[in-house]
Amino acid sequence: MTTNRTDNNRETLKAILRQRNQTNAQTSQFDAEIRSLFEQKMAVLILDMCGFSRLAIKYGVIHYLAMIVQMEEAARPAVEANDGRIIKQEADNLFVVFPSPTHALEAASDILNDFEAVNTVLPDERDIYGCIGIGYGDTLLIGDEDIFGCEVNLASKLGEDLAISSEILLTAAAYEALPPGHYECAPLTYQVSDMQLTAYRFVKSYHNENPVGKG
Repeated sequence: MTTNRTDNNRETLKAILRQRNQTNAQTSQFDAEIRSLFEQKMAVLILDMCGFSRLAIKYGVIHYLAMIVQMEEAARPAVEANDGRIIKQEADNLFVVFPSPTHALEAASDILNDFEAVNTVLPDERDIYGCIGIGYGDTLLIGDEDIFGCEVNLASKLGEDLAISSEILLTAAAYEALPPGHYECAPLTYQVSDMQLTAYRFVKSYHNENPVGKG
């Protein structure tokens, strides 16, 4: 199957995968085509809002849906200022891509600071808090619709399941790609099913003079 390089959408991916499924051998040619069309090395930030069940039960799901809209509006300026792009929003999760883990970490820090600023003018029942996971590596970017990859899965696990409120966790790959001496991160070890997962909790930045993406 010959595809146009710009035709990197979901339907193209499904068409190639269908052909791959019909082939018992030489699947590598289809894998190479998929990588050529969709794969990029990038940082992935996944943000999960805190307190969905508690707030939905207490105030109703419409109240929480309104908070999700406010969360996205509060996060978007920090994403765009750090050269990021929101790929999708699922329930109370944001999936964002960046050129590098440095851009993603600067954006994550800015997002949490912006949430804190917004919360000073909101009533308590509308306060916004987030947990963030950051990964870095080869990722299948499906147009502006979706992302897939091992680092996407790990960032999702960190942001949605392991990070606590207002915490930023990085995968080992994301941490190792940060510029030396610019950030302090504390290593953590999690037992996830039968797998031991090493992550790094962002503590503070030593490089605030001119953060990336801000001139």
